[in-house]
Amino acid sequence: MSVPISSSRRTLLAGGFGLAAGAVGLSGCGSRPAPGPAADRTPPGQQPAGATRSPSGDPGDTIRVSFLQAMSSDSERSTLAELTDKFMTANPGIVVDLLEQPDLPTLQRTIGAKIAAGEPPTVAQVQRSWAARYAEAEAIIPLDRYIAGAQQYEDFYDGIKAGIQLPDGKAWMWPFTASVTVLYYNTDLVQRPPATWDDFAKIARSVSRGRIVALSIDPGTQREPAAGTTLAEILAQAYGNPAFATDGMPQFTEPSVIRALQFLADLKKAGALAVGRGAPGRVRMADRTGAFDIAEVTSYGDDLNAVGTGFRMGTGQLPTGSGGRTANQLAGTNLALFAAADPHQKAAAWKYLQFLTAPEQQAVWCGRTGYLPVCQQATQQPEYRARAKKTPFLAGATAQLNSALPLPAVGWVDTCRGYLAVAIRQATAEGVDPVTALGSAQASARKAARHR
Repeated sequence: MSVPISSSRRTLLAGGFGLAAGAVGLSGCGSRPAPGPAADRTPPGQQPAGATRSPSGDPGDTIRVSFLQAMSSDSERSTLAELTDKFMTANPGIVVDLLEQPDLPTLQRTIGAKIAAGEPPTVAQVQRSWAARYAEAEAIIPLDRYIAGAQQYEDFYDGIKAGIQLPDGKAWMWPFTASVTVLYYNTDLVQRPPATWDDFAKIARSVSRGRIVALSIDPGTQREPAAGTTLAEILAQAYGNPAFATDGMPQFTEPSVIRALQFLADLKKAGALAVGRGAPGRVRMADRTGAFDIAEVTSYGDDLNAVGTGFRMGTGQLPTGSGGRTANQLAGTNLALFAAADPHQKAAAWKYLQFLTAPEQQAVWCGRTGYLPVCQQATQQPEYRARAKKTPFLAGATAQLNSALPLPAVGWVDTCRGYLAVAIRQATAEGVDPVTALGSAQASARKAARHR
């Protein structure tokens, strides 16, 4: 029987949640999650209480697992379907129903609606900030007791381990998609990737002439922050302190955040930065009026196709900040197991989740979708090595999964990032002083955080 969710919890979950670029608490990076309450503890190698053995394979012994997700691009859809078919072939008593949504905003609304209706899925793809809300409402379960017997957890990169935890130190999720930000550039204009952000600024100014503007960004809007906001957050981290404290509170008036926005504003004043919508860096690179695009690893194929044969597109890791500080932001989504599933579904779903993160499957996923593998052994698989030969930045980007950190997984981070996006656009597109813009953003963000 399903575990009922109270009407008050359904109301909370049905409400709109903002989308995050991918965020979770920073505690416990590189270590096994803290065990949950006594009822959640299971010795390694044993199944959680109430779980069943694997289905026998008899026609009448079928367990259905519903998987609500937004893997809607051609490569994502086909690869997930292929891997799921492979899993079901190896586990004939389990049927996994792939319930696809067109995008993440629609996925979030659908999850909320299904919970409100008392019909949640067994498993869903989630942003970290959503998981914080679901955990608060007891709609999902912590996975620590499952992880206690999962040897593959130790093979996850440190950033991935941090990314499946919430601030309470428990693992409420299992990894699914992982990405970091890299540098793409026009080799006709830039001979080699800059080593530091100061070098980047010098090169950007030197190549920006005539129709050429070195870098174009989209900060997004208050409702939906975009890659330009992520860039500012990475810059702040590179200059010393992140835009958010570990408890998720905004700290936009910190010197490092001011320096990050001043960096972008100075590029704009020098004619080396433009502000647009969508993927302006890719567009300008493609028509040869841009030198750089700073985007996630998953943008590689789109940037390469956009550039075509116009020039050779170079790739590199992000420049370093103060004192050689390397900074990047872990992006992606995780998987959550819902409390309403019965013990048989939970056991079957856990088996499926482990299958998806096994090295062989992760190598296939990485090779065909553009995401990074969540486990280290995947880099030894043929599919990964084949992609690494064609994608120069892949090995370095994958290694950054040990140091790239996600944003804190608290419900108000999404709203606060929206205020930061507004400040970035004000300073770069409207000429507002960065200190003034960030001061206003900080006041609004702190107010929002206190009222959530």
